[in-house]
Amino acid sequence: MGVTAAGGWTNWAGNQRATGIQVVHPRGTGEIADAVTRAAAQGHGIRPIGSGHSFTAIGRPRDVQLRLDRHDRLLAVDRESGLVTVESGMPLHRLNQLLDAEGLALTNLGDIDRQTVAGAVSTGTHGTGEAFGGLATQLRALELVTAAGQVLACSADENADLFEHARLGLGALGVLSSVTLQTVPSFALHAHEYPAPLDETLARFDELSAGHDHVEFYWFPHTRATNVKVNTRVPVEAGLAPLSRLRGWWDDDFLSNTVFGGLVATGRRVPAVVRPAARVAAAALGSREFTDVSHRVFVTPRRVRFVEMEYAVPRDALLPLLTELVAAVEASDWRIAVPVEVRTAAADDIGLSTASGRDTGYVAIHVPPGSPDQAAYLSTLERLAAQVGGRPHWGKLHSLTASELRALYPRFDDFVALRDRLDPTGVLANDHLDLLLGPPPETSG
Repeated sequence: MGVTAAGGWTNWAGNQRATGIQVVHPRGTGEIADAVTRAAAQGHGIRPIGSGHSFTAIGRPRDVQLRLDRHDRLLAVDRESGLVTVESGMPLHRLNQLLDAEGLALTNLGDIDRQTVAGAVSTGTHGTGEAFGGLATQLRALELVTAAGQVLACSADENADLFEHARLGLGALGVLSSVTLQTVPSFALHAHEYPAPLDETLARFDELSAGHDHVEFYWFPHTRATNVKVNTRVPVEAGLAPLSRLRGWWDDDFLSNTVFGGLVATGRRVPAVVRPAARVAAAALGSREFTDVSHRVFVTPRRVRFVEMEYAVPRDALLPLLTELVAAVEASDWRIAVPVEVRTAAADDIGLSTASGRDTGYVAIHVPPGSPDQAAYLSTLERLAAQVGGRPHWGKLHSLTASELRALYPRFDDFVALRDRLDPTGVLANDHLDLLLGPPPETSG
């Protein structure tokens, strides 16, 4: 197990940093338990980290960072049941490739696959689709290393109370060592992506979402333009018709990353170009249809750096909230360079899931790091979301603390009580978790 005595860390977006920390690279559950036990004995706080794709300080360590980049093996595959067990540091993009080789797939994904499995499930990563839940709903078992170094197997049949909450545990209940996911046989997606006026998209969104498996759209601020993505599940055996390599490079690499990144960078230097650049970006993407293996359609390369806020609201409040956000942007003097993303998800039964107990709509807003309009823009979405009981994504920017979050989650106190029992001295805590959950009982006096 490698240890760097005075390491540093920066997250993907570059807005969270830590210096002067110990960095531990465990391989295997035993080394994870040893690292946690040693940190506790030394009075140090320790935080696990995956790819650092969260925009909040949820992964920032106080003393020791547990990097899971060497803890990333495929442990078991059962093709008959579809159950697949992987070590928690497995990145989603590698997992998708391994499942593809076995004739299996995750039933739903978000549009980024750089996260580790543990980071994705622990912060509530999700895709879109009225009938589909977030990644944590696909968990069937997990192995957890507690703050005391104990290794617990958790499922609906074993340590069920812990499994109930550790599926989306924020890294506060223990360190996920492995997860068992319910996969499905490989499937393809027929993708139809097209530009449409905002009013048309709003008028048709409910119909589209009810009639297709996975629907989302992007609204380009300072325009009345959207880009709509409609994905329909089809059998792989029916045949694939993927994008040509040139078209895929042109749309998803050159236009969506190189050109768009250039527009964003120019807008940071010369803010006056942001609004006309938004119109250029909205006009650049045309219609396209193709059919490919599911993960190749779900996922889109993201190389332009940004910070993000996303709120989950009751499904029937989604479009009214977006309409208010559009009006706020149009009435402002802001210069918003990055599109707004709108998605949906089915209700689930996970305590701290943003979709817990209710069908859900998501509005995600993005700004380049350091944008002068960031504070006003983000606070506007928070204000609008608060009016309808909005819940913030755990890995994305927000300002809510335990007192507000408690009112949004019926089982919030059950989760905190479990955290207090498993980690009373705050071995796995950090300043951000103390804000979200309140400090552990033996550190608050």
